[in-house]
Amino acid sequence: MLRILLATNNAGKLKEMAQIVKEEGFGKKIQLVAPKDLNLDLDVDETGSTFFENAYLKAKAFADKTGLPTIADDSGLVVDALDGKPGIYSARWGKTDKDRINKVLESLKGVPFDKRQAAFVAVMVFYHPKTLTTIKTVGKMEGFISDKPIGQGGFGYDPIMFIPALGKTVAQLTPAQKNQLSHRGKALRELLPLIMEQI
Repeated sequence: MLRILLATNNAGKLKEMAQIVKEEGFGKKIQLVAPKDLNLDLDVDETGSTFFENAYLKAKAFADKTGLPTIADDSGLVVDALDGKPGIYSARWGKTDKDRINKVLESLKGVPFDKRQAAFVAVMVFYHPKTLTTIKTVGKMEGFISDKPIGQGGFGYDPIMFIPALGKTVAQLTPAQKNQLSHRGKALRELLPLIMEQI
């Protein structure tokens, strides 16, 4: 069984990714390891100017520290009317999810719904410290920014990402629905078979 370290301490991401590995039938081939399982406390400065650069920095740092092949992602909310912001700064747009959501809503005040297009973007990187293999995948989830938070599920900006085809925000989806549609889910689904081809 291949042990792969996930370069995140975000409990929501860890749970989401573990569920997808299981759903995609890789549960018996891949064992996901969280940093806390290794008593690893590593903070990587996200100094990159793109989602890929930041994901690669994290994957390489965690892999070099532990010797384990590592998956890292960098993801964020890209809002067209805000020239792509918050983008790579999504996690740093405020101290709490509530602060970050309020900042987006405040920035879009007066912008009509049909001009509030947005996408969750995730770039996922697998890095193997022994073979120096690097694999990159990209996932997107497109929608519109609602005028207020709706729903209790998910995390981050989920309560304001409205998916017109479903008539719901991401925070109103079940975990299974979110895994099927999410940017991170799409990137990870594409990544898993590519990893197995390389090992």
